[in-house]
Amino acid sequence: MTDTAAVRPGNRVYIDKQHPDAYRALTATAQTVKEAAAAAGLDRILVELINLRVSQINACAYCLDLHTRAALRAGETTRRLGVLAAWRDTDLFTPGERAALALAEATTHPADAGAQTAAYAEARSALSDEEISAVIWVALTMNAFNRVSIMSKHPVRDSGEARTTPRR
Repeated sequence: MTDTAAVRPGNRVYIDKQHPDAYRALTATAQTVKEAAAAAGLDRILVELINLRVSQINACAYCLDLHTRAALRAGETTRRLGVLAAWRDTDLFTPGERAALALAEATTHPADAGAQTAAYAEARSALSDEEISAVIWVALTMNAFNRVSIMSKHPVRDSGEARTTPRR
């Protein structure tokens, strides 16, 4: 039997609404991870960069929208956000940020053993054990939220923000 309150356009089920207790448990985990990241010394901008990079890899439009706005509120620049997908090709990120981004990518693609080994080695040279653990937990949690939003097909709604006309 279908609960129409949880079924949305495209015949998708909002799994967060269909099983709210499971979603609340995931949200509680995210809060614990946020606290662990702060205790490990990861600043809010780095956490949002990790969230965004994982969401870019997973192509989660809803999470990209949500965490882009969160990164901007935390003080991240549009320039760095614009090149985040190509972070390896810029000098805009610190060694610690680069290590965290590589580790987040390796967490998102755990089957790539070579990348995982290289990312862990880079993380060892730039991050403490507590920071490494926090980065992995942030990436794991973001991957879980990406799956919820992707499988539910959560929409990105037009917020009515001002649009600019591109210059030619």
